Amino acid sequence: MATTVTRKGQVTIPKPVRDYLGIQPGSRVDFRRGADGGVVIEKADGPRPPSRFAKARGSAGPGMTTDELMALLRGEPE
Repeated sequence: MATTVTRKGQVTIPKPVRDYLGIQPGSRVDFRRGADGGVVIEKADGPRPPSRFAKARGSAGPGMTTDELMALLRGEPE
């Protein structure tokens, strides 16, 4: 995903990246150089929230109904 740098040196972080990292307005981000020389951006103020798939892991068996599990996997609000 490409973005353009403004005259002030600012960029917009693409929405899929913000969603993946759990970055919201007011979140702090950290930039560091990776082992391969690339630059890595990480959420600085805590771990990234678990994905909806990670939330579903281990949930087979009694507990969630099929409809609840499908809503979770689709990312539908709780």
